[in-house]
Amino acid sequence: MAAKARSAITNAVITELKKIDGGGDYSVDLANNVTNKLIFWDEVNDFPFVSVVPGSETREYHPGGFKWGHLGINIRCYVHGEEPLDELEKVLYEIETQLDADQSITYDTGKTTEQITVLSIATDEGLLAPYGVGEITCEIRYQVT
Repeated sequence: MAAKARSAITNAVITELKKIDGGGDYSVDLANNVTNKLIFWDEVNDFPFVSVVPGSETREYHPGGFKWGHLGINIRCYVHGEEPLDELEKVLYEIETQLDADQSITYDTGKTTEQITVLSIATDEGLLAPYGVGEITCEIRYQVT
């Protein structure tokens, strides 16, 4: 059952990130460039691009058979431009803002996550210019059934 939740939660995060479509308050457009596959920067042709993959997972056990799942999610972002760090900062900001907007995302026919915590944000610090690579690592808490 946990494997199903892992992929369902990952796909729900992708759905949330696809809402970053360049319209309204968004300054970047990710709508068609978010995938659940691990992609490396040299495989990307259309920027900005985001890869969302599940990481490690832990359990927290409570009385009565209740347990929390803590699923790590890695969100890798790729940009290309004259100022890749500036572009990367925009993308990372939009993603973090979207994740903070609603801690309860729906997955697997009506189940919802309880909390999304950003654990770290890292960039390549300009090493790959004119490309830029950044990563957000977050933890998503959900009830394991």
